Amino acid sequence: MTELKCLNCGKTDQQVPLVHLTFKGEGKHICAQCFPILIHKIHLLADKLPGVEIAPPAAH
Repeated sequence: MTELKCLNCGKTDQQVPLVHLTFKGEGKHICAQCFPILIHKIHLLADKLPGVEIAPPAAH
């Protein structure tokens, strides 16, 4: 069986709870500590999620 790891920090499900997500038909996992990066700073995960769409910053 494949070891489940956070796509960002590499922690396993033996260390922290992981959330399962799919992207382009592939299953991925991310831990609660890295989840805000997925939401607010997805550009930091671009190398780990090839083809992810990076939205330009919103004008405030």
